[in-house]
Amino acid sequence: MNSPFRPDHPSENLATARTGSVCFANAQLVLTDRVMTGAITIEDGKITDLIEGGSVPLGTIDCEGDYILPGLVELHTDNLERHIEPRPDVDWPHMPAILAHDRELASTGITTVFDALRVGSIHDSKARYDAYARKLANELMDVRAAGHLRISHFIHLRAEICSETLLEEMAEFGPEDRIGIVSLMDHTPGQRQFRDLTALKTYVSKKRGMSDAEFIEHVADLKDLQKRYGAQHEAGAVIEANRYGAVLASHDDTTVEQVTTSYKNGVGFAEFPTTLEAAVACHEKGIAVMMGAPNIIRGGSHSGNVAAKDLAQAGLLDIISSDYVPSALLLSAFQLADLWSDLPRAVACVTQNPAQAAGLMDRGNLEKGLRGDVIRVKTADRFPVLQGVWSQGVRVG
Repeated sequence: MNSPFRPDHPSENLATARTGSVCFANAQLVLTDRVMTGAITIEDGKITDLIEGGSVPLGTIDCEGDYILPGLVELHTDNLERHIEPRPDVDWPHMPAILAHDRELASTGITTVFDALRVGSIHDSKARYDAYARKLANELMDVRAAGHLRISHFIHLRAEICSETLLEEMAEFGPEDRIGIVSLMDHTPGQRQFRDLTALKTYVSKKRGMSDAEFIEHVADLKDLQKRYGAQHEAGAVIEANRYGAVLASHDDTTVEQVTTSYKNGVGFAEFPTTLEAAVACHEKGIAVMMGAPNIIRGGSHSGNVAAKDLAQAGLLDIISSDYVPSALLLSAFQLADLWSDLPRAVACVTQNPAQAAGLMDRGNLEKGLRGDVIRVKTADRFPVLQGVWSQGVRVG
């Protein structure tokens, strides 16, 4: 099994020290097992006190009955890549893109993020993918070291099995790079997410403008890559994840056989299993199941895969990711709360559960001694309305 990524990782201690005190009173505190009217105090970046009752002592922030939740924890988002390349082949200046990404997440209640960067490139196809992860990771860490980031950032390497250069690119990273997650991705056409080649054709045609002939060639190229490199890349990526000290994730598991392989590889959580069968197999093997918030909000998968709400109703949903819509994370939690009639359970899917899946035991709950990452939320017509975001007790959104 992979070593869990720890919050006392040496580079985590480089984060800017937080000083001062803030107290939220007359709040509905969303705890792990109940919602409690009370007050919460954060001092020098950590939660120091939780008191039940509705009084509002002098010097506290009167929440007027609003909810106080732990800060949201995001394990898988393509949002940084969207800022870096807002349109195909448009390379936006990276520092302002990183800052805009950081501020956008803070504005949606996310206080911890694992920024997803693809490793594994393709050079001999029309849909070419060039290497970029090492350079962008350096830039992200430089911006963080300079103290410009408002929330906590880690790296999630998306290891593309169906590629030419996966292991060479992964070799450029090490334990010092804040890599908390490595996901094993295999986007070979005809299986997993792209069992339906029509859906794949629609996707790449919009992104790359392929003709029918070019699409046929593209599919053949990818299948050839998987045949030549698939087994070697998968085994090598597992070894590299262990070298980093990162948690391993699977991606788009579809069959029981694929889940069994994930389990043997030491996978800790499964990103977006595409079938009920795969989700059941994950739970039987102790693998947490992650689904996308847009899937919940839209009522189904845009790729025609299993609906997240179906997994939720079956008791098979553990973690939610905003995926490609950062603001969806908070909204999806409240929609799950309506489905389950259980707000703490739903909130855990965007706080405690992802934190623990990533090996971060210092956040995700409202408990004494944990990081003072909290958000204030009220509701309007059953929708959450974010009122404020604090990272280690400092307001960031």
